[in-house]
Amino acid sequence: MVMLLRLLGRRLAALPLMILGVTLLVFVVLQFAPGDRAVAALGEGATPEALQQYRLENGLNDPMFLQYFRYLGNLITGDFGKTLPPQKDITKVIAQAFPLTLELTFLGVLIAVVVALVFGVLAALYRDTWVDQVVRVFSIAAIATPSFWLGILLIQWFALGTNSIFPSGGLADPSAGFNGWIKSMALPALALGVPVSASLIRVVRTSMVEELDRDYVRTAVGNGVPYREVVSKNVLRNALVTPVTVLGLRVGYLLGGAVVIEMIFSLPGMGQQILNGITSKDTNLVQGVVLVISVTFVLVNILVDLLYLLINPRIRTV
Repeated sequence: MVMLLRLLGRRLAALPLMILGVTLLVFVVLQFAPGDRAVAALGEGATPEALQQYRLENGLNDPMFLQYFRYLGNLITGDFGKTLPPQKDITKVIAQAFPLTLELTFLGVLIAVVVALVFGVLAALYRDTWVDQVVRVFSIAAIATPSFWLGILLIQWFALGTNSIFPSGGLADPSAGFNGWIKSMALPALALGVPVSASLIRVVRTSMVEELDRDYVRTAVGNGVPYREVVSKNVLRNALVTPVTVLGLRVGYLLGGAVVIEMIFSLPGMGQQILNGITSKDTNLVQGVVLVISVTFVLVNILVDLLYLLINPRIRTV
């Protein structure tokens, strides 16, 4: 528990610096994005005088460092700014869209973890057999399958025609309850989670094989401990350290992939907001959405660091 608290304290102490770096990177990159915010707000037919007035009122003529510190000051107070006309509070827009992206990402992670554990453990326990070969072929095929293409295939297979099982897009009406929600999220979550599970399968298999070949396994089995008990209580726990590391890094891919998948399935999440911001050249909206996703990725990796100690307390890289 002491080590867990020490690790949490160090990561939280470094969190403000990481968030500051993320805000600076996102701000600078979007400052060089093509397009003029004044023109995007007032339209192509606006007079030069109106455009200049808009820039003065919104500080667009100020030096970049001054605009950044103003933006940073607003962020500290929880103000992400306003969208282009018709103006909406970006904080409220993100608050409505972000939970859906988190739900989709969580389901994608859940599918990836379950598939990777089942197939990875089976491939390791039955290595060099037909089971191992089938799992290997599946993982290679899934790695080579882009999420967006898999999403389109799933729509064609299960959401079109008279015998469709799932909706082709959109979020179910709240009155449909949990069944409606899971039906509308099932295909997007599969499209998101299956490609990630493929890379995790290979990692789980490799880690399991390395642990199964260690001396303590042979010693325990030789002393009469049931093989199944050794695998479930010792081998699996020790083998999960590396897959958890990889999963933490893949969460960024899952968040980014969720943005694309939301567009394919017409889900009103962060992906839809990014698309709206890009098409309307609303840099404030894009900036806010990208910032929230980036900070979420940083927080997830802090949680992954904490999982290291929970899975294997012998780790001392705090």
